[in-house]
Amino acid sequence: MRTRDANKENSIREKAIEMIVKEGLDGFSMQKLAKAAGVSPATLYIYYNDRDDLVVKIATEVSIRMMDISLRGLHTKMSFAEGMAVQWKNRLEFYLNYPLDVQFIEQIRYTPVYDSIKKTMRTTFGDVLGKFMHNAINKGECTPLPFEVYWSVAFAPLYQLIKFHVQGETPASDNFKITDSAVDQTLQLVLKALKP
Repeated sequence: MRTRDANKENSIREKAIEMIVKEGLDGFSMQKLAKAAGVSPATLYIYYNDRDDLVVKIATEVSIRMMDISLRGLHTKMSFAEGMAVQWKNRLEFYLNYPLDVQFIEQIRYTPVYDSIKKTMRTTFGDVLGKFMHNAINKGECTPLPFEVYWSVAFAPLYQLIKFHVQGETPASDNFKITDSAVDQTLQLVLKALKP
């Protein structure tokens, strides 16, 4: 039996993410991945059972990394404003430092693959976010809202700023770079909107 090589596994993972972002899942195969990664197809099966196993494992790893970074430094007893600032800073950092991972998750999000990792995500991170939100609501720092409404108000403005940054432009300007000032101003408006 052949042994695992962590560097080779990372290389395979990175190449798979790159290919799925560029070509989508429909054009992705183990054969193409092996060729692009410069390994034999048999090597892939040391690390993954098949194509679906590879995609699910990589999607799970990327999603967990995204949530770990997003929640880094967040404590359930923090004030709502402080906790939101931590999350915004962390989410911005992830989106700017791991753009390929973000595009990969966006490709996967609307496929059956994502269904298989949603439970892990909800269980693992729902606990931390749930406690944080319950404390904020109980302290009168945040209006109780359905999750979808809360999430849309709390994070969509940040993601729109990031989108403008990635595109390098907005409907009003041909040149846009995200700044701390723009992020802080937007966050303050979000906090104001979510206050009871």
